[in-house]
Amino acid sequence: MTLERHHLIYLAAGASVALLAGAFLFQFLGWAPCQLCLWQRWPHVVAGVIGLMAVGIGGRGLPALGAATMAVSAGLAAYHTGVERKWWQGPSSCSGDAPLAGDGGMLLPGAESEAPALVMCDQVQPFFLSLTMANWNLLMSLALVVLWLVAARRLA
Repeated sequence: MTLERHHLIYLAAGASVALLAGAFLFQFLGWAPCQLCLWQRWPHVVAGVIGLMAVGIGGRGLPALGAATMAVSAGLAAYHTGVERKWWQGPSSCSGDAPLAGDGGMLLPGAESEAPALVMCDQVQPFFLSLTMANWNLLMSLALVVLWLVAARRLA
């Protein structure tokens, strides 16, 4: 592999790891994720692993797989964006008339206060420049698709 190709792979995989670290940082700071937010983290975990493998093994297949992984991330983020904007229905467990934490009488008295609050997937929570975290993940994931594809096209 050329040094430039390694840099592209490090940049693509590192960006996914940085996005993932940022998500955990915001969660630590009190910005609780919804179910769809949690789903969107998995492709970034996979992209980080693919990046390590691509540098170690080489070939065009792994960077192409990295691009596919980021396409999945972009798809999940686009789906979440649509749920936030009420373009389509989200998972019943976190959108629309989802039951609140503690409903159903399954918990002991007083346990409701210990149950984590349900974060609704269909609530728009602007984050930066009037875009939500799902919107930013969509934009970043699309940019990473391109970066992974450029890395895949570089000669080994």
